[in-house]
Amino acid sequence: MEMTIVTPSIADYIEITDLWEASVRATHTFLTEADIQYYKPLILNEYLKAVSLFCTRDHNEIRGFIGLDDDKIEMLFIRPDYRGKGVGKALLDFAVKKQNARKVDVNEQNVQAVGFYEYLGFKTVKREPLDPNGKPFPILSMELQK
Repeated sequence: MEMTIVTPSIADYIEITDLWEASVRATHTFLTEADIQYYKPLILNEYLKAVSLFCTRDHNEIRGFIGLDDDKIEMLFIRPDYRGKGVGKALLDFAVKKQNARKVDVNEQNVQAVGFYEYLGFKTVKREPLDPNGKPFPILSMELQK
């Protein structure tokens, strides 16, 4: 499946944040409702504008997005109904091949994401017991080995 990857506008941030929430609810089962409500305004108001953001669309609906900072993938989220359909791989390939991404931090408890990155050549190089906000969600720092 060929996918066009584009830079979203600020007007897309609400849709992207809604996609983030749907994706997190499908994959981050270790988060509580309070955790999701804590992170949601940070995504919308701080995190999206702090990265180089790219997305892929289908019939004007954003299917997935990736946020990059230099050579690091800061976020990669896929709409739940598009998981397993190549959207994440397309965004990751774009980040690696076109944007020179080589690093990613992943929630250790999100075993599907860890497996996804391992399958595509990333290896864990470091583990932190807390996330950057000091919450007890261990973070794996991974780097591309290819």
